[in-house]
Amino acid sequence: MKKVKITVLRTMLNEDLAKEYGAEGLNRCPMHKEGEFYYCDYAKPEGFCDEAWKAIYQYAFALAHGSGKELFYYGDWIRKPGVAICSCNDGLRPVIFKLEVTDEEATIDYTPIKR
Repeated sequence: MKKVKITVLRTMLNEDLAKEYGAEGLNRCPMHKEGEFYYCDYAKPEGFCDEAWKAIYQYAFALAHGSGKELFYYGDWIRKPGVAICSCNDGLRPVIFKLEVTDEEATIDYTPIKR
């Protein structure tokens, strides 16, 4: 299993939707800033938004477990092997992430409990 680098590419605010549906003073996501990055493998990185993780974890899992040499979705989505561009599912203030497989091996940093 390889580590996956998650980079925050863009934080957005859909102003028209926020004006119509958002709470007073709603702004861009307070959890992430453009340019920050995280490394993950089998688990959510510390400090990463829970909701964003739920939206992108399946891509991180696929990349960590060997999809780094292939194109996602038969090559009709992303043109670079080992890369996925994903977003959280906040329709008012989405955050766009780039996930890319690295050459670094992931290691389990806990002892599994067998019952």
